[in-house]
Amino acid sequence: GAGRPRERLVAKGAGMKSSGTLFSSREAANPPYKLPPPIFDARCKACWFTLALLVLVVASFVSLDLDWASFASMEAARSMGRFVAEFFPPDLSPVFVNKVVWAAWETLAMSALGTAIAAVLGLALAVPASRMSTQDPAWLRGPTRWLLNALRAIPELVWAALLLISAGLGPMAGTLALALHTTGVLGRLFAEAMENVPAGPGDALRTQGVGPLRVFFYATLPQVLPQLMSYTLYRWENNIRAAAVLGVVGAGGLGQMLSFHMGLFHMNKTATILAAMLLMVACVDALSFAARRWLTR
Repeated sequence: GAGRPRERLVAKGAGMKSSGTLFSSREAANPPYKLPPPIFDARCKACWFTLALLVLVVASFVSLDLDWASFASMEAARSMGRFVAEFFPPDLSPVFVNKVVWAAWETLAMSALGTAIAAVLGLALAVPASRMSTQDPAWLRGPTRWLLNALRAIPELVWAALLLISAGLGPMAGTLALALHTTGVLGRLFAEAMENVPAGPGDALRTQGVGPLRVFFYATLPQVLPQLMSYTLYRWENNIRAAAVLGVVGAGGLGQMLSFHMGLFHMNKTATILAAMLLMVACVDALSFAARRWLTR
């Protein structure tokens, strides 16, 4: 009986010792406190890139002759106020509104048709511009990518100005200009998506002796199709804005009306055309966003 309390004390002491050991081990398992890294590190590539970018921005401001004082002066503010006041009230006469609606439809058709042509041509050029597997020699990858780079390096306005010589004034030149530039953009995006697709399904078909064309249609294309559709819809949003501007060089649509009436200083008619542009772009953006959300679920 007398030994039992002693045993309990020893056991209690051992328990406290073991719990202390466990507590100290838990403390040792925690990572030591570290100071935050310095803002600039000589071995940090991102730091050097950010510094070079800041130097470039500062050099751009210094090299350009920007008269910020005149821009922020009260005289400039009054001139802008008088200019904006000339837009009101906009011309809402039925005859002119009908012309604006028809020009908006022409702009929408130009962008949709140009994007559709570009999606087909871009997909056709993306196949030889991508390496589908490690066994693929991809002989045409380099030349095709050079062609895609050349197509997208020339802006839509320059394409439209060049095509006006052969296609003449009107929406034909604008549609072809959008199609050529967007083919270069979508072709490069499509090629990158195809090269980054998981190779498992395609390799499984190749080991069974399936040809490259069937591998593309049954393995590669089903995996990248939602991404390709998302890219196409996004470019359609951009082409809506570009089509509205292409009319400035005579390529039809709202842009041509805008250039004509602004040249004659019909500011109330210009306000109506600008409102139609904003409304059309907002509707197309909302529709394209909803479609891309639905495709990428």
